[in-house]
Amino acid sequence: MKQSKTRIIGITGGIATGKSTVSNMILEEGFKLIDSDEAAREVVEKDSEGLERIVREFGNDIIDKDGTLDREKLGNIIFNDEGKRNILNNILHPLIRKSIIEKIEKARDSENVIFVDVPLLFESKDEIEESGLFFDEIWLVYCDKETQMRRLMERDDYNPEQAISRIDAQFDIEEKKRLADRIIDNSGSIEHSREQVLDFLDEYR
Repeated sequence: MKQSKTRIIGITGGIATGKSTVSNMILEEGFKLIDSDEAAREVVEKDSEGLERIVREFGNDIIDKDGTLDREKLGNIIFNDEGKRNILNNILHPLIRKSIIEKIEKARDSENVIFVDVPLLFESKDEIEESGLFFDEIWLVYCDKETQMRRLMERDDYNPEQAISRIDAQFDIEEKKRLADRIIDNSGSIEHSREQVLDFLDEYR
C-alpha cells in the first residue's frame, strides 16, 4: 500500500465485547469505517471469484437455486472439519484483505483517518501485515471476561460451557488489552462507552 498522511486505525474486540456498537458510534460521527465482515460477504457474491473458487473446492451443492452461496450448507461442511475450514480460510482471507486494501486506497484522498473493523485482528495480524496493510493504531473494545460471558449467554442463548468454549477459541481479552494502543472499556453503560469514543475521535476532527 502506498504511504500517505491518512491514518489507518484498526477496531477490534472479543466475542460479545460490543465492537459493532462502537463501530456504529464511529459511523454516526461521520468517520469512514470499512467493515471486514461486509468485505467477506462481498467476495462470495454471485459470480465472484471467491464463490467460483469455493465451488471448485466444495462442489455445486453449496450453491442455492438463485446462484448464491448457501451459507448453511457450507457451514455444515466446515463446522467439524478443521482441514476443510482451513481450506476455506485460505481461499477467502486473501480476497478479503485485498478488498479492504482497495477500499482504503479509494478513500485515502478524501479522508484523514480511516477505521477498519476487524473481529480477529490480533489473531490474524501477521497475515494482514504480509498483505501490505499496516495499522497506525489499534483500538480494542474491551469488557472483562465475566461480562463477556454473561452477554454471550444472553445474546445467543448459550449455556456456560458453550460460552466459555467460544471465548477461549479467541486470544484472551486481557492479552488483547495489553497489545492494543487504545482501550474502549465497554463493561458499563453505552453512554460511558460513547464518552470514551467521542474523546478519542475529537483528536481527528
